[in-house]
Amino acid sequence: MLPFRKILFPVDYSESAKRIVPFVYDAAQKHSADLLLVHAYGAEALAETNMRLADPALFDEVRGLQTERLRSYGEKYFGGTKFEPIARLGEAATAIHDVVHSHGADLVMLPTHGYGPVRKMLLGSVTAKVLHDYSGAIWTATPEALAKTELPYGSLLCAVPDASSEEAEAILRAGASLAKLYGAGLHVVHSVDTPPMTSEFDFTPYREELKATARKFLCGLLDRLDIRAPHSILDGAPAECVRGEALRTGAGLIVTGRGHAQGAVSRLWSNLYT
Repeated sequence: MLPFRKILFPVDYSESAKRIVPFVYDAAQKHSADLLLVHAYGAEALAETNMRLADPALFDEVRGLQTERLRSYGEKYFGGTKFEPIARLGEAATAIHDVVHSHGADLVMLPTHGYGPVRKMLLGSVTAKVLHDYSGAIWTATPEALAKTELPYGSLLCAVPDASSEEAEAILRAGASLAKLYGAGLHVVHSVDTPPMTSEFDFTPYREELKATARKFLCGLLDRLDIRAPHSILDGAPAECVRGEALRTGAGLIVTGRGHAQGAVSRLWSNLYT
């Protein structure tokens, strides 16, 4: 729900994480939100202490050292913002999941590497796991996107997967709220992915009918929500349509949903990742 009250930022001390610090700081300021800085560490952290492995106080000592390192990171990059450093032993996605549930974070902000065509196969990546398993709001960006995006966002794009779904309403409400918060322009796009024309069958009449039906649903929803924004109904693959419309409108932020399924293997076919 907007505005966000607690923002979780996983810190792995990488350059990728450092690149999104300005966006995390901006979000915390805009929403007057508290920050949860979370660092997941493994056995390598034991090298930072001289305590014996058999010492029962070893793990508390290591957690304390990791927490202080995280606190110093927060003071360096988020001075003037209320933050809480949380160091957890274990795998990063699991630590994020546990902190979300124990501390009530309502937005997770983390980078993604965006490894081109093979990204669908990177099911072990932290971002992929969080996108798949966490049902709350997530902000993410590739390094290439960060290099081209400036704050504050001047234009937002709502990518509505199904104009007749409950998710569509949530996406539009979120987009309108964020556009108002940033004083940004708002555009809406929905794609109708129809089969290509073949020598045996011409889908053109049905394509136009599908687009007309989608436009009717979307316009009705925009009217009901009292959202005045230009909108486009495009024919084509969802990812291509959204990307093209984002470039055309100069969108600095895309607001979208996950679609219907979050099952065990649904991430393989989700339009969200593309």
